[in-house]
Amino acid sequence: MIRVIVAAALLAQFGMPGQAHAQGDDYVRVSAGTLVSVLAGDADRGPVPVTAFDMRILPVSQDAFRAFVIAHPQWQRGQAVRAFVDGGYLKDWATPEHPMEGAASARPVVNVSWFAAQAYCEAEGARLPTWQEWEYVAAADASRHDARADPAWRARILNWYARPVGGGPGDVGGEANFYGVRDMHGLIWEWVDDFNALLVSPDSRSADDPDKLQFCGAGAINLQQRDNYAVLMRIALLSSPGRRRQHQ
Repeated sequence: MIRVIVAAALLAQFGMPGQAHAQGDDYVRVSAGTLVSVLAGDADRGPVPVTAFDMRILPVSQDAFRAFVIAHPQWQRGQAVRAFVDGGYLKDWATPEHPMEGAASARPVVNVSWFAAQAYCEAEGARLPTWQEWEYVAAADASRHDARADPAWRARILNWYARPVGGGPGDVGGEANFYGVRDMHGLIWEWVDDFNALLVSPDSRSADDPDKLQFCGAGAINLQQRDNYAVLMRIALLSSPGRRRQHQ
């Protein structure tokens, strides 16, 4: 099965373009460059310039998010405004302030809404990355800033995604990529700031057939590199009805 740990996993990699972060040891500078998007609409406009920014090295752990909700009780389960979270918010925690007993504190936090993720980022003086910023960093392997043309690298990512969920995600701290960022693939699905810009509208005013792009397979026509299926999977998850319900 496709390895979707939780439909509402926290996107815990974020940064501030052109600005150093107070918790410097937790962040790494990502150099400026350009992203050649595999999305047809982006690619038609040419390479996208990406400004240098600082990105969190690791996804946010359960311990780190526990410290956040204790300091900001308005984001505890049962206290958070229902317009900003759904019934699955932190559902795997034993109490509003504590993850399940015995859960590894170094595991990434999951079951977190976009609004809670954004609030956590703001508490660190940061923000969620844009889709293009995330994909820019995610394109790197351990030695290349852009490994997307390597079929073996793409296959490795798909193999990660295809593993059974099992007992949930492992600990944060996987292999560092070219920029020094870890766990961009193979651990959790992550939020981006502008995720709703990836939604395909069913409005008949914006398409001849309002249903033609509502399905994962049909969405492949929007990819310039149709064999880069991992990107399509990320778009499909961010655009899924379950994700939309988080924000209604």
